[in-house]
Amino acid sequence: MAEGAQSAQPAFPPEPRWPSAMGLIAVGGLQLALPSHLVFGPAWLVLTIVCVLAAATTTLHHTGRHDASRIGGYLLSTVVTLAMISSLGLLVAGLPSHRDSAQDLLYAATGLWISNILVFASWYWRLDGGGPSERHRRKTHNAGSFLFPQMTMSPESRAAAGLKYWRPGFVDYLFLAFNTSTALSPTDVPVLSRWAKGMMMVQAMISLSTIVILAGRAVNVL
Repeated sequence: MAEGAQSAQPAFPPEPRWPSAMGLIAVGGLQLALPSHLVFGPAWLVLTIVCVLAAATTTLHHTGRHDASRIGGYLLSTVVTLAMISSLGLLVAGLPSHRDSAQDLLYAATGLWISNILVFASWYWRLDGGGPSERHRRKTHNAGSFLFPQMTMSPESRAAAGLKYWRPGFVDYLFLAFNTSTALSPTDVPVLSRWAKGMMMVQAMISLSTIVILAGRAVNVL
């Protein structure tokens, strides 16, 4: 009986949505930690919108309305992207006035740097190979905008390594985004498509601005 139940389980299970949702909720939480003058509207607004949209897209996905879930996901990622960019713009614009203390600048720069990683990890996860639903539908991942090391392995090598049904998950894209923000390059994952190259350039520029301009300014004030 147990053997029959085990064989009934899909060998290629659907990709979980909760890691991406938790990452974007964390971005909303980081907005709460920013000074009030670096956030448009109430500090809780972004987190509330993110939680509502995350719950809605998850519900739509589990009820089989994948197109609506995909649109909701794009909207969710867009909201946190705009929130992050607007906060960064307000912080940079306020540097000449010396409004923020060195400590506040360091906290804000750290929060925006982490947000940058989470936001772009969500975009890479949502867009690569048509998105998580499309990657699951194909039952394999041999083509995409990013050439992960597992994709260069032969089917036999994958099977021997226990990666027969491997496909990138949110953690893989999070690692990619982390490397882009720290090393300003994708390191071990070559970038194949133009849209991905463009997005990684934007992410690297935001990271560079946050680290060099904001953190550097805070250190000079100390």
